[in-house]
Amino acid sequence: MREIISLNDSWKFIQKDAGLPEFFPAEWDDVTLPHTWNAIDGHDGSGSYDRGSYWYARNFTTPGQPLKNGRVYVEIPAAGQQAAVYVNGQKAVYHEGGYSAFRADITGLCKDTGDNLLVVNCSNENKDSVYPQSADFTFYGGLYRGVNLICVPETHFDLDYYGGPGLKVTPEPCDDGGAFFELEAYVVNSDENFTVLYQITDEDGREVACACRPADNTKVTVHVPNVTLWDIDNPYLYTVTALLERRNESCDEITLKTGVRSFSCHPDRGFILNGKETPLRGVSRHQDMLYKGNALSKQDHYRDARLIKELGANTIRLAHYQHSQDFYDACDESGFIVWAEIPFISVFNKDPQAHQNCITQMTELVVQNYHHPSICFWGISNEILIGGISDRLVENHKELNQLAKELDPTRLTTIAHVSMTPLESPLHHITDVISWNHYFGWYGGKMEENGPWLDSFHKKYPDLCIGLSEYGCEGIITYHTDNPRCKDYSEEYQALYHEHMAKVLAERPWLWSSHVWNMFDFGCAARDEGGVSGRNNKGLVTMDRKTKKDSYYIYKAWWNKEPMVHIAGKRYAQRSGNPAEIKIYSNQPSVALYVNGEKLDEKTPVDNICTFSVTLKDGFNTILAAAEGVSDATTLEKVTREPSIYTLPEFGDRMEGVANWFKLTGDLDLKAPMKFPKGKYNVRFTIEELAKSPEALSVTSEAIFLATGFKLSPGHGMWDMMKAMTPESMTSLSVSTMPEGFIESLNTRLNKIDVIKPI
Repeated sequence: MREIISLNDSWKFIQKDAGLPEFFPAEWDDVTLPHTWNAIDGHDGSGSYDRGSYWYARNFTTPGQPLKNGRVYVEIPAAGQQAAVYVNGQKAVYHEGGYSAFRADITGLCKDTGDNLLVVNCSNENKDSVYPQSADFTFYGGLYRGVNLICVPETHFDLDYYGGPGLKVTPEPCDDGGAFFELEAYVVNSDENFTVLYQITDEDGREVACACRPADNTKVTVHVPNVTLWDIDNPYLYTVTALLERRNESCDEITLKTGVRSFSCHPDRGFILNGKETPLRGVSRHQDMLYKGNALSKQDHYRDARLIKELGANTIRLAHYQHSQDFYDACDESGFIVWAEIPFISVFNKDPQAHQNCITQMTELVVQNYHHPSICFWGISNEILIGGISDRLVENHKELNQLAKELDPTRLTTIAHVSMTPLESPLHHITDVISWNHYFGWYGGKMEENGPWLDSFHKKYPDLCIGLSEYGCEGIITYHTDNPRCKDYSEEYQALYHEHMAKVLAERPWLWSSHVWNMFDFGCAARDEGGVSGRNNKGLVTMDRKTKKDSYYIYKAWWNKEPMVHIAGKRYAQRSGNPAEIKIYSNQPSVALYVNGEKLDEKTPVDNICTFSVTLKDGFNTILAAAEGVSDATTLEKVTREPSIYTLPEFGDRMEGVANWFKLTGDLDLKAPMKFPKGKYNVRFTIEELAKSPEALSVTSEAIFLATGFKLSPGHGMWDMMKAMTPESMTSLSVSTMPEGFIESLNTRLNKIDVIKPI
């Protein structure tokens, strides 16, 4: 029978490209898997992180085999970003792509007795043929999901096909209240002596259907009567077992859990699950954690799922790559609708080998995760137009979409558009549904523009199912103010933004989905803004999972049915203003506020919010918010001067910088048409082209910092993502908070600088 042996302990690791060792390297460092060498520098704000080619080594003994000519496989659930596996000095497999499982038959490389040396070379160095090329997150390196040995007899369920389980299960509900389960197993080295026995059991372990087929013809459809549908509120799972038998003994076995559900999308009715209109409202999730990087345990993954469930979300977009099987399992068990995608993101590489890597990663994603009932959407790309559009890019999308449909005709395909995507883009009509990444109210425009933009696009394309795949803003729990403004990075502005967005979404049930960017703060070593470097701080929860920001609770009030009340602004603990505004989030019909033990007022929440005006006494004040059966309390201190740490220092400097910037334009008419004189720079040059002139780059970098807070320089920060953009395109991308006339003033200043011609 199959035996799976974890090899997560007793590893040696060296953080340099030491080359393939001939013997067990006892002098290397001891590590336990899962492991990444970027657990610290991947998000510590140091400005960069180690992207290298490093080595792991471990001894193992060859397990005994129950049948003659058994096989031994090494299984790598994921290795960032490229990996080569060696056994006793011989290469067993090389794999490109940092997020999917792969295996190798190492039987012929193993010794009959004694220790075998297993060595894995992992690299997260940039490679042009491997996606992601460049993106707004850290590409952690290492064996961050562990390593297994899988021992099987000579005749076994296939382990070689794109890391898949060797069993394909397709449940489909039928009109009689039952379901058809199409079952297909793939057997290697079979003959007439072997059969496959399929068994389906319910959650109580009762067998509800079975079938037996010859091992060379293993596809069969069985009927299960009176099925319980998998649903968001009742994620019911059936267990499907395929048992490979030879006469009177079992040789190999696979077990998968799956669920029965139907779903569709409609332009006006949104997402429909099991015949019921069910607007999908949830979050995106990255797989890393503070000072663990992406080397998470099963317990970490399940904790994340519980935090998202507590929020009341019913959908998760798993950005921007294949996630752990542990998390997909958690989604199956928790009742989330999942958007799963490949890292075809941000920067398009025209190299055909890069496209082949997309094809491989899409195939691995679908084959390895086909059985998960939570997954309803395959995502084929994200913000891929940052570097522009081309016919080849469009064709590559069509090929990826066709591939996903061929591999899995039961699910829908989707795409995440960057804001700058033209309204007439051909990319709108490739996937089954589409979604947009919009940051009106943070990177550009005002939060109030979100609803009208969605309405306008819906009116223009009434036959398209549209969603909001990303929206959000940074919220750093250190910064507080009673006058929140865009780009102040305060917890209060983030809360204000999400208060508005929660209402926008509630008023538009025809949006098939929405996903907050992001559930958790995550590592992005390239970022340097808001006083917290190395991270994207748009999470509703901090990267260590310890602190739920106020914005978390506004969604809990909208989405979670359990009674709740939350006092916002608890970390704004020292206040100088009087009266103070106390904001309460609640899903209850009324909320009473008590100040220093006395009832101040009782109000009915509007859009799940109550606001009270409170006169604080000097010193400490106790605040209690109470609704039926639930309450929340905090203490606020009335002070004469609030701590300076409450304000991002550079916020005021940037505002002053913008004013000084405009002074340099003098009396120029910034509403006049922009000029593009020959031989002079202008805002239609790419950032990379402008960088050829130190003066042009300096002016442009200053403008980008004043407008966005991004610190831009070649080889650092967001350079790789932004270098192909032009300052003009950034305004259409909505990646700036440039005031009126700002882009025109930049063009005027660039017009004074001569273009440096190549030598």
